[in-house]
Amino acid sequence: MDNFLFYPLAIGSLSTTEIVLIFLVILLLFGARKLPELAKGLGQAMREFKKATREAEDNIRSAIDEPVKPATPPPAKPEAQKPEKPSDAQ
Repeated sequence: MDNFLFYPLAIGSLSTTEIVLIFLVILLLFGARKLPELAKGLGQAMREFKKATREAEDNIRSAIDEPVKPATPPPAKPEAQKPEKPSDAQ
């Protein structure tokens, strides 16, 4: 089965003209003053995403490498000693 849904998402399918048009639309929407702030925010978001991905991978790897400890049964409760009945020696 062809993955036709993913073809529009491929960056390689965009031509230079399309990339320039997208950049111009972004420039018109946000303005020249907001572009550096937008790029900075995008860079920080990507950095945080990569950090979270790396931490998740490390947690998974450490969980896989950690030896499995056998389950120990809970300690048995000591039986309460029953008081002895007084002997009926009459």
